[in-house]
Amino acid sequence: MPPIKIMIQLDKDNQSLLIFLDLSVAFDMVHNENFGESTAINVWGLLGKAKLCLTRRQLPSLEERKKYDYEFANSTSFHGVHNIVRTHSKTRKVLWMLVVLGSVILVAWQIHSRFINYFSWPTTTSIVVQYVENIEFPAVTFCNLNRYQTQAVANLSIIFFLWNIVSGVLRLFDAEDKFGQELSDFLQGNQNFSIKEFTRNNGFYLNNSTLLECEFFGKPCYPQDFEHVFTEYGNCFTFNHVNVPTRKRVSISGRGLSLLFDIKQEQFTDDPTLGFVDAGITFAIHSPQEPPRFDGLGISTPVGMHAHAAIRQLKTVIQEYPWGECNPNIKLQHHKVYSTYGCLQECKARHVQQKCKCLPFMLPGNGTECDLEKFYKCVSPAVYNIELMGLCTVGTHNSTCPVPCEETDYPVTISYSTFASKKAVKFLSAKLSKSPEYIRHNLVYIDIKYHDLNYKMTQQQKALSVSELLADVGGQLGLFCGASMITVIEVVEYIFTNFCWMCVFLLLKAPELPNWNTSDQNQQSHKRIQEC
Repeated sequence: MPPIKIMIQLDKDNQSLLIFLDLSVAFDMVHNENFGESTAINVWGLLGKAKLCLTRRQLPSLEERKKYDYEFANSTSFHGVHNIVRTHSKTRKVLWMLVVLGSVILVAWQIHSRFINYFSWPTTTSIVVQYVENIEFPAVTFCNLNRYQTQAVANLSIIFFLWNIVSGVLRLFDAEDKFGQELSDFLQGNQNFSIKEFTRNNGFYLNNSTLLECEFFGKPCYPQDFEHVFTEYGNCFTFNHVNVPTRKRVSISGRGLSLLFDIKQEQFTDDPTLGFVDAGITFAIHSPQEPPRFDGLGISTPVGMHAHAAIRQLKTVIQEYPWGECNPNIKLQHHKVYSTYGCLQECKARHVQQKCKCLPFMLPGNGTECDLEKFYKCVSPAVYNIELMGLCTVGTHNSTCPVPCEETDYPVTISYSTFASKKAVKFLSAKLSKSPEYIRHNLVYIDIKYHDLNYKMTQQQKALSVSELLADVGGQLGLFCGASMITVIEVVEYIFTNFCWMCVFLLLKAPELPNWNTSDQNQQSHKRIQEC
């Protein structure tokens, strides 16, 4: 069935409605011939009605228009204009015209520069030191630089390589092919092997034998006050974790957390070929709301040393785009507080889960846990591709993870002293029943305390608000022209009135409209349709 085509046309007097229906191709020919004429009729019809309406109203005479201009010049609050029309001296007229014209040019230049400055989105940075009576203590995550128990990995050197592959989702690791055959043999013979459970059971542990002393603000603390977490260093333990119900607060500077670790070098070991050649404790200081980050931020304390870490609290407030680079609309699904590191973890989790159909246990989210084979064959290449292609970027407002609008950091000033002195070694040897050599090679003492009971806030602020911009523009208008918002409305009204008069004049001077005989055209159209 051919398509149905409809044309609706009003006649010249707007009294009748003509509708043509055609089921054949012939109607297209008729429609194409008359379409231009129909459009012309409609346009001229509108102009004719406008002209008829305007002729009913009398156009102001030239004298009336001059009188209106003169009254505007005398009554306007725009300074200087009335001096042009009132004075009889031509010299004064020219002088005042130059003054008014120069003032208008200057104020236009000043307003233009103000808008250019505003749309460059300027900011200022204020730094405030706020003193408080007590301050919240950060979370501190501790890890042993030797990740595994020696007995458990005596015949499983591949474990170190496996954990580097697994933790590569946190810190990029280049999985070389030198373990390729050994890894393939291990995966075929241990298909149900769980590196997660193996590390939890055979990695570093925290109990009364590894945490010899713990004191927070003069009160003892115990291994159960620490929360277990997985990092690239295997088993780690966080003090003042977000899951701890009571938040630790400090009210005296110079006092905080003191710990004495026994790293048991004979019991724990690592693979030096993979870069793990140190012995001691590494720790990261971070907000309780954020996950620990060791890559580039961990502080290592060697054995036989006493680390004195003096911390400060630094709060940073960044404006949203376009003034700053933060995006307040981004929320994390698995972290209470937004941070770039937490955002990167969730971004990697989404890409890995989409490609590998599983989720690494070290990344946040809900999904099927990846086994070792998928870690080696899919997860590691996927993480490498994320880094190579820049799928998870950090920094600017249009990146995947822009900077947070509010962030709390803990800058650290650290110093070391030898632990322990000769007299202290004798005391500890008798107390722990350990030899002086054992104490020198296994004990690590760490003190973490606030330097002062204050925090420093660095706040990025808008250098120019909308109200300040309007006030600045109004000041420029008042300085150069003595004008205000009322003056602007007066000028707009004057220009609009003259514009309307000009339009009326042009319409009345329009040529006579052609007399279109639409009835003859309609009859011809009907005749052609019937013939077709």
